[in-house]
Amino acid sequence: MADEIILLDFWPSPFGMRVRVALAEKGLKYEYREEDPRNKNPLLLEMNPPICESMIIVQYIDEVWNKKSPLLPSDPYQRAQARFWADYIDKKLYELGRRIWSTKGEEQETAKNEFIEYLKILEGELGEKPYFGGEKFGFVDVALVTFSTLFYAYESFGNFSIEVECPKLIAWTKRCKEKESVSSSLKDPQKVHGFVIEMRKKLGIE
Repeated sequence: MADEIILLDFWPSPFGMRVRVALAEKGLKYEYREEDPRNKNPLLLEMNPPICESMIIVQYIDEVWNKKSPLLPSDPYQRAQARFWADYIDKKLYELGRRIWSTKGEEQETAKNEFIEYLKILEGELGEKPYFGGEKFGFVDVALVTFSTLFYAYESFGNFSIEVECPKLIAWTKRCKEKESVSSSLKDPQKVHGFVIEMRKKLGIE
């Protein structure tokens, strides 16, 4: 079954990186195909049906290959909590971050302040735990850690330090990156920063 996995992805996407981390956690091999987000791959129409949306894909991977490195807790309440926080991340993080690098002036400052407040809420949920779910790397960690590839870009264009604002969250990020499944799946923040610069140029911001 593993050799049937085809991942359609766009290299700087934190959403695609989530799936790469989940596949690596399970030790699964897959075929990677670079996807142009402006032109949908015809393979999407051939798949019957394709599985879309990163956290839905991560859940699917966790359920199908459930013998190794479970990502969701077995306890129903804890599982519901994990899904809540993953959804919380999905609803705000990308959009607030995008506003930091795609705007200027007062709008950017507002986005930056909201972004920091948002991260502080996540840091509060993490608390003193090594990972969001407790002692083991899991679902919420997968949902959030891939966005760390964009932290340098956010800091650069927003002129702030996430480590100063949320030191425990950055310590958690470094802890996650000690895992081979994470470090091998994440793209270089400097390279992602370069991609964001090109995006800013296209928007006429640079």
